[in-house]
Amino acid sequence: MAEKFDTGRKPVWCPGCGNFGILVALRRALARLGLEPEDVVLVTGIGCHGRMSGYVRANTFHTIHGRVLPLATGIKLANPGLTVIGHSGDGDAYAIGMGHLPHAARRNIDITLIVHDNMVFGLTTGQATPTTPKGRVTRSTPYGNPEEPLNPLFLALASGATFVARGFSGDIPHLEELIVRAVRHRGFSFLEVIQPCATFFNIYGEVRRRIYRLEDEGHDPRSLEEAIRRSLEKERIPVGVFFEVEKPVFRENFMHAMNPPPALRPLRPASLGPLWERYR
Repeated sequence: MAEKFDTGRKPVWCPGCGNFGILVALRRALARLGLEPEDVVLVTGIGCHGRMSGYVRANTFHTIHGRVLPLATGIKLANPGLTVIGHSGDGDAYAIGMGHLPHAARRNIDITLIVHDNMVFGLTTGQATPTTPKGRVTRSTPYGNPEEPLNPLFLALASGATFVARGFSGDIPHLEELIVRAVRHRGFSFLEVIQPCATFFNIYGEVRRRIYRLEDEGHDPRSLEEAIRRSLEKERIPVGVFFEVEKPVFRENFMHAMNPPPALRPLRPASLGPLWERYR
């Protein structure tokens, strides 16, 4: 039951925030996967999405801005038996945290990254982020955003991510299915979620007019070329699994340094004798 992943805390997001949909879809997906709260670790960054760590009953870690992926990587390497899910915003993941995304993808770390992309810094009241559309007037771009927006899906595909998908917070059943598939995938799973900010960038209507499901048009997620072509679409907004392939995960190539991983090593009484002799 999804309720076992509910902490009982009342969410304080703005009414209409897309994070509500992501939260519901996540809890349902974890229940469908047959996981227990102690099996799961959620790592959240700085932004409105960061409150997820207070609303999901599981092991959680709220880290500093942009550092979700390094922390999630360390947790998974230390204890491979855990299901590790990172949550970032578009500012957290694509601005200060951008340097970590390509490396997590190319290493094929066996974790899931869910990016809550509302195309604006909602927590700090509406500044432009790397995915803000060009020309958009925000608190930090009063004459319109002069920059072309980043294409996260294209970046993930080009970086070697073995699972790349996009969902919409306004379609909870579909998003739930995408989360289930992302977590089940063995390797680095990148799931971007279009999550409109009801206060500073409310684009629910526009998204619903332009959105379509890849599976409804016979998309083949085994084709990297087709996935790239779909990721570059501008007029319509495709959602679903763009690409999925099986490759060795990072831990298999790192066994020389982490065999066994720290969480599986036998506990031994610690001795402070050597430190005492060294520093006395």
